[in-house]
Amino acid sequence: MLMKLLVNNKETELTQGHTIAQQLELPKQGVAIALHNRMVPRAEWENTVLNEGDSLVIIKAACGG
Repeated sequence: MLMKLLVNNKETELTQGHTIAQQLELPKQGVAIALHNRMVPRAEWENTVLNEGDSLVIIKAACGG
């Protein structure tokens, strides 16, 4: 079953009942995630289940100068 949530302020449909790690294909480094404006430590991505209406912000580190 699909659920709707916001990812970087964009409505997205993902599979219901899965964790951040299961839902999102993210690099192993250089990424931070906030769920409802609270940072989620990488160690908790495997245990943090996403729910209908959640709001995620994914921040990717950038290099340059």
